[in-house]
This record gives sequence, C-alpha cells and structure tokens, in this order.
Amino acid sequence: MSLHGGQWLGVVEWSAGTQERLIWRAGQQEGGRLEPYRTEPLPAPVNYGCLPGTFNPADAAEVDAVWLGVPLAAGTQMTAAPAGLLHLADGDHKVVFGDLEDGFTALLAWFPASRGATLLGPQQAQDWLESLPAAPSTPAP
Repeated sequence: MSLHGGQWLGVVEWSAGTQERLIWRAGQQEGGRLEPYRTEPLPAPVNYGCLPGTFNPADAAEVDAVWLGVPLAAGTQMTAAPAGLLHLADGDHKVVFGDLEDGFTALLAWFPASRGATLLGPQQAQDWLESLPAAPSTPAP
C-alpha cells in the first residue's frame, strides 16, 4: 500500500544469503503473518519480499520487492521510496529498494537472459506501481 510521499510498505520474506523462503499471508485482523513456503536450492543474493496490499496481474500476487544491502531478517517491515524497477519481459517486475551500488549486479545475474531484466529508474517504479489495479479483496473466513 502506498504511503505519503511515494513511500511503500514492504515485508522481507526471504533474507539474503539464506535458502529458507517464507511467504507473507495477509490477514483480516492481525494484518498478516509469515508462513513457511519452501527451501530453495541456492541462497537468495538479495533480500526478497512483497509490498502488501498491492497486486501484480502478471502473476496474480502481491508486487515483488527486493532490498539491496545487508541481510534483513524475514518479517522485517519497512517503508521507503523505490530506487528503481527491475523490469522483466513477462511483467513480473520487482521493485528495488536500497543503494543500487550495493548488490544490483548480483540481482541482475539472478535472472536468466530470457527474462529480459533491465533496470528502470525510481520514477518508472512509482508510475508502474500507481498504474496497477487494486488488490482483490479476500473473503472473510
């Protein structure tokens, strides 16, 4: 969900350097929680997560986000303005946060050439986020 001044709330689901991947599950009352997802064959080169309350129609899930820099614990929540947008040919773009000098090469290498990964700037990230449809509401249990 967008906050004032182009800031976005994000949640780390997978810490840089680890193989254990969690997934954020939005909740009606508690706001959300992390649940085990899977063990990946290789550790994540960056912190990976999502922007709760957003919706990317390319994969019918919350928008993916990455945080460059030091490893962040799974479950870390923060608000920040995007530093860029990792634009992918399949539309499953990743919003990039942090210093682009600190880990972007590893992030780019993570995606095969067939995905056509290119870095766009912070304004393109904001424009793309603001163009997305509203997240579908989840029915009450």
